[in-house]
Amino acid sequence: MKFYIGSGMKNCKLVNHYAKLLKENGWEQTYDWVKNVSDDISRDDMIKYASLESQGIVDSDVVIILLPAGRGAHIELGMSLALNKKIFLCSTTKEEFSIENTVAFYELSKITQLVGTVDDNIKKILKLQ
Repeated sequence: MKFYIGSGMKNCKLVNHYAKLLKENGWEQTYDWVKNVSDDISRDDMIKYASLESQGIVDSDVVIILLPAGRGAHIELGMSLALNKKIFLCSTTKEEFSIENTVAFYELSKITQLVGTVDDNIKKILKLQ
């Protein structure tokens, strides 16, 4: 299975942890955007990274969005929905899906919401693939 993980930049360590566990189970990461996170990014860099991230989503079978997510991850979610990808929204707390915090699109039937530890969520992803 090919996967792409989207999230906010503050979740880089969490993204890497999910990716490591999936790769240990034989999955292939289509693009690792975390390697480009830096304080020294130009507009040209952003254009290049946007293209690479978009292609990573296109090339994936599964898109995983780790919550809380930033603006870019929500764009990735929209692309994933438009491309009919299998989507998992993962959180460690139910708060992300509470009526005060949720986004209407999180409730679409194409999206699987997972709440639990990283290990629990990975197990569910591997089962539900």
